[in-house]
Parts: sequence; structure tokens; C-alpha cells
Amino acid sequence: MLNGTAAPIRTAVVGFGISGKVFHTPLIAADPRYSLDVIVTADPARAAEAARLHPQARIVPRPEAMFAQTGDLDLVILGTPPHTHFDLAAAAIAHGLHVVVDKPFVPTSDQGEELIALASEAGVQLTVFQNRRWDADFLTLQKLLRQRALGEVRTFESRFEWWRPEGFGNWRDTVSLAQGGGILHDLGAHLIDQAIQLFGPIERSYGETANRGPDPEAADTEAFVSLLHGTGVRSRLWMNGMAAQVGPRFHVLGSEAGYTKWGLDGQEPALAAGVLPSDPAYGIDSQESWGLLGVDGTAGHVPAERGAYPEFYVQLASALRGEGPLPVDPAEPLEVLRIIEGIHARA
Repeated sequence: MLNGTAAPIRTAVVGFGISGKVFHTPLIAADPRYSLDVIVTADPARAAEAARLHPQARIVPRPEAMFAQTGDLDLVILGTPPHTHFDLAAAAIAHGLHVVVDKPFVPTSDQGEELIALASEAGVQLTVFQNRRWDADFLTLQKLLRQRALGEVRTFESRFEWWRPEGFGNWRDTVSLAQGGGILHDLGAHLIDQAIQLFGPIERSYGETANRGPDPEAADTEAFVSLLHGTGVRSRLWMNGMAAQVGPRFHVLGSEAGYTKWGLDGQEPALAAGVLPSDPAYGIDSQESWGLLGVDGTAGHVPAERGAYPEFYVQLASALRGEGPLPVDPAEPLEVLRIIEGIHARA
């Protein structure tokens, strides 16, 4: 803990690809609870971009240089490929630093269990960046469920789909399944987590995976997962980077109404375009993208809740100061990882 101090939480971000550049550094830089002190990247072009966007931060090429400055840091954020997460997180914990690990958490549940135990023994906080819990559409659906606007929910369909036949252009195209690669590890970590947050623990799971990409040795490029919750709700989840026509983001059917939402949350493209989290328009979905609630013939648009990725770091700051729980208990992504491992074992 930071002993209730109001001083900014001194932060290092490891990696300056999509995760570090688009998500973590903008959120940290915009939050006065934190100071962005170090960015780690060995890529010269990314280092130059990091220095331009965040001139207050020290840019270093290797994690070893960051760990040499441990006394000047409180928190390390890992925005690196999943096969690097265990070693980097374990090293940060050994240096007495709090850790945020981007998803996928780690390649195996055994590694996840070990990291959780190491953090507990060291007295530091470990959490996982499940930012999709603060998507506008997810927050809207949560609100509708609290209001029982659909009656008793029976089925939940959720999709992350794109048309990217050329691939993602990063580690997702090449990292093997054993290294935590594949679309089920990557996007499934979000979709399964969302389903559990909405409808509770899983009793049974089933899945299908396939590699449709150009590299036959790569992990899965599309996946389908069916989950039976203890509440009786059935969740059906699709992940596909090669979908020439995409399905609805959410399609939820209840005893009294349904809810259908098309299109992905707009926070990622907004951050990538340089929109600051403090911008009044940040996180607000246009009316054209609002979901439909009701019965065919009488359904109407539902105003979207405001997307809130910054809330992850607001809650984390409170947790690090002993004033609240972690935004994501690492036991939760660990359970998601176990589900993913079970699906891969049976697929």
C-alpha cells in the first residue's frame, strides 16, 4: 500500500505498441493520481513517439533499466505480449512494485496462480486490465439488467468481429498457443469475463476454434464459445478477425424484451486518434449506435451509458492507497483462463 499518501503514484509502462500507446499511457497521463515516469520500449520509432507524446517520462530500452530505478517507482504496467507477462510480473513483484498486467493475463493458469501467490507473499497488489468492463455498451446492458428491462434473461450473444484478412499486424498473428496466443486467449479473455460479470459463474463450457490465417503453426484465428451459467442463462460468444460481415455486438433475449446492439465501443479508436480521456466527448456513443430494446415492431433506442476506461485507474489508485478493492480481482481472470484452457483441451 502507499500508506494513504496523496502523492502521485509513480508509474512505469512496459511496451509502447497498441496497449501501451493507445490505452495505458493516455489514461495514466490524464489522471492526476498518477505520474508517468518511465516508458520501456526497445523500438527506436516507438521510443521517439513516446518521447514526443510524453516528454515528462524517461524512455528506456529494456526492463532492466527500469528495475534499476525501482526506488523511484510504485507501479509497473505490462503492455507487452502475453508470453512475457509472467517473467516481467514476477520480477516487478520481487522488486516490491505493484503490477497491472494487460490481458491475456498469462499463458497458463499455473503461472497465474503463482503470480497471485507471489504478490500476496510480497504484500503488493496485482491486477489485470479487463478494460472492457467499462465499455459503453456493456455498462448500458448492466443497467438494463439491474432494471429488469428484459424480464428473465434466457440467452446472451456477444461478438468481437472484424474484417482483417491481412491479420492484426502485431504479436497476435504469430504467437503460438503455448505462448498465450490465439483469438480465444486474446478476445475470449474479454468476452468470457463480460459474460461472467453479467450472469455469474459457469457450470459447463464448450468451444470450437480454427486457424484460418496464412501461418499453419499459429494459434486460432476464430473461435466460438458456449457457456451455461449457474443462473441458467446460456451465453454464446464469437471471436473472429476474418468476418466479411459482422454480427451484432450484443443480442440478448429475455422473457419480456430483447436488446440488440451493433458496433464496437468507441473508446479505443478515440484514444488512438488522440482524444484525451478528459475531453467532454470522450466515451459518448452517437445516437446512431445506440442499441434497440423491446419486441420486434415496438423496439426503441436506448441511450448509451458513457464509456469509462479511466475508471479502472481511478479504482486502482484507491486500492493502492488502501481505500477500496482492486478494479479487477486477479482470481477472476484466472478463472477465465481455466475456462479457456478447458476449451482448448477439448477442441
